Amino acid sequence: MKTTGQNNPILLVEDNPLDLDLTLRAFTHHNITNQILVARDGEEALAHIPKWDAGDPVPVVILLDLKLPKVNGLEVLEIIKSHPKYKTIPIVVLTSSDESSDVRAAYELGANSYIVKPVDFGKFMEVAKNIELYWTVLNNPA
Repeated sequence: MKTTGQNNPILLVEDNPLDLDLTLRAFTHHNITNQILVARDGEEALAHIPKWDAGDPVPVVILLDLKLPKVNGLEVLEIIKSHPKYKTIPIVVLTSSDESSDVRAAYELGANSYIVKPVDFGKFMEVAKNIELYWTVLNNPA
């Protein structure tokens, strides 16, 4: 079994039920044992900040969609990356948008990585494998 970040959770911010299911299945397939916390909109994602302040485990990584209801992903990214305590949480933008303006804005706001979601399950499994490889082997946590 593989673990990342001393088994802290992964926060997955995704409103599309199909993409959510695909991501969860890909992580299960790759034996990622971290708890997966799901926020279905930007407001729900930001509601985790007071929980972390109260002692809940801080995620080892946040996988963030951009096209979210209530509060969009770029706003979530900006708020977390400007937070004094949580700005070092790695945030991987995992979105269907390949618009250069979204890519540029995400990196300007502090995204650690920007991955365009593939539609094909096989390609998505490869994305999950690469996320796992990066965060478990290549990433050097602080």
